[in-house]
Amino acid sequence: MANRPDGFTYELLRGDVVISHHGRRAVTLRGAAAQQFLADVQHEPQQLMARITGNYKRGNERVAKEHPRNQRH
Repeated sequence: MANRPDGFTYELLRGDVVISHHGRRAVTLRGAAAQQFLADVQHEPQQLMARITGNYKRGNERVAKEHPRNQRH
């Protein structure tokens, strides 16, 4: 995988999980979402945090740019 996500960190604050990207708070997870995150974070932490925050490349940006719907007329 060429473009691996990086720069994500998380911390546990009073039962909430705060995810930051390059030092800026991106999202706060509470309750069941926080518990699920803590259970899943051990495997691919950077990729998981990128997916949760929506801050990741999907690999289709070039193709989408060339789609007729995205062309200026």
